[in-house]
Amino acid sequence: MSGGTTALQREPTDKEIRLVIAASSAGTIFEWYDFFIYGTLAALIGAAFFPSDNETLEILLVWAGFAVGFGFRPLGAVLFGFLGDRLGRKYTFLVTVTLMGVATAGVGLIPSAASIGIVAPIIVIGLRILQGLALGGEYGGAAIYVAEHAPPEKRGFYTSFIQASVVGGFVLSIIVVIACRAFIPADDFAAWGWRIPFLLSIVLLGISLWMRLKLSESPVFQAMKEAGETSANPFKESLTYPGNGKRIFVALFGITGVLTTIWYTAFFSGLSFLRGPMRVEENVVEWMLLIAGSISMAFYLVVGKWSDRVGRKKPIIIGAALSLVLLFPVFWGIGALANPGLNASANAAPVVVTGEACDYDPFAEVQASSCGRVLQDLTALGVPYDIGAGSAQSVAIGTQPYEYAEVGDSDRRATIQGWLEEQGYNFERQTPPLTSIIGIIALLLVLGMLSALTYGSVAALLCEMFPAKIRYSSMSIPYHIGAGYLGGFLPLIAGYIVAMTGNAYSGLWYTIAVVAFGLLVAWWGIPDGPPKDFEDAHG
Repeated sequence: MSGGTTALQREPTDKEIRLVIAASSAGTIFEWYDFFIYGTLAALIGAAFFPSDNETLEILLVWAGFAVGFGFRPLGAVLFGFLGDRLGRKYTFLVTVTLMGVATAGVGLIPSAASIGIVAPIIVIGLRILQGLALGGEYGGAAIYVAEHAPPEKRGFYTSFIQASVVGGFVLSIIVVIACRAFIPADDFAAWGWRIPFLLSIVLLGISLWMRLKLSESPVFQAMKEAGETSANPFKESLTYPGNGKRIFVALFGITGVLTTIWYTAFFSGLSFLRGPMRVEENVVEWMLLIAGSISMAFYLVVGKWSDRVGRKKPIIIGAALSLVLLFPVFWGIGALANPGLNASANAAPVVVTGEACDYDPFAEVQASSCGRVLQDLTALGVPYDIGAGSAQSVAIGTQPYEYAEVGDSDRRATIQGWLEEQGYNFERQTPPLTSIIGIIALLLVLGMLSALTYGSVAALLCEMFPAKIRYSSMSIPYHIGAGYLGGFLPLIAGYIVAMTGNAYSGLWYTIAVVAFGLLVAWWGIPDGPPKDFEDAHG
């Protein structure tokens, strides 16, 4: 996998490869933990840094902050891709993990908006930008580092540990939150205990640096450096290298666009769906995601190993096609098991709202009309609704109309909730029976398998698609544009769609659209047949 280097490469020993995989995977787990802890604690972060009378706006601002970090990943990919191709793989991703750890710990030290006002969210956004820059360099560095140590016939399997480690970061974030909740009373955890998972990043950073400092430079990069074949300007060459335009397009839409939207739908949408509209007890949700995430990590390893035999294209095509067929049925099934009473109530007593200027702006602090304020409350309660014709200020719940014109803003939410409860709606937090919990975990595992099929072989595939001397830049740029914008904005866009439609499932259409386009691009652009090194495939 030398990409034309002439210097002799020393084959790493089995012990060295095991250390490479362990250190790279551990660092990836810690770094993604740092990134995901923000999403795992989204509700508490919203209350601390983005307080608003509009609960939907509050959580959308949190997801906007989440998206900002992703938005800066491409810039991190350019910066650290340049350093990785010029100075080496090892020291570049030592810098990225340090930057991530410091930025994450910083979130745990920021005073709340109640203490310092608007300065608090500004600092949070600044730290999210640093996290995004760091993550833009981390994935490419870890993936390439493992791939360039791996024998070609095991490259898919060895690099699949990096993909499984991304899930590992999510799982670790849940483990830490569960542990903190177990030892800290609920009120204290909401007040200050949520900061502990962020501060833990300093400990994880120390462990990661200790492991990664033991590593030597990639043999491929060493050979290129000794032969004087490193790139003078990796970013420029990534854009001008023959055939790279097509490869970057395929990597962006046909590979990253598919894997990242399915991944965030499986884990983050699953988490927010159960916590939010389905109103399942938070600790039950966290345990279900912990079990499903832990088991699904093995799927990535299986798919990576399978791709060494059948090629990288087949698992991705199968996973994308199955996602188009299964996403809605899986989420319908999760909803039916998690809160069957809500489904029954929505079917037996559907909600229809009428009134003048009856529209809802999720980003408005105060809605422009009384009808809009009613829609805001229904959205916050997770109740689906339709907007009817007419100007009468009425909420029809089943066959029973209720007039909201005389209801004051101060008690509007409680009044509407009371009307809904009169018609059979239940807003208590749900703890599903054990059989339903097992069913939900099984459906979450289906989502995990779809993610593994589209993600498990990707590190090997991207490394094989680009020449070694510009590999760090060439694979990182499209990967992080796709992951940063198509995936990172998914919670925000899906949340907005749900808020605008009143349908808890409608946000899935964003994933369907991205995956459908990506499937066509993947079918057209991913190489067929057994895996090949870049120089074997492209001469």
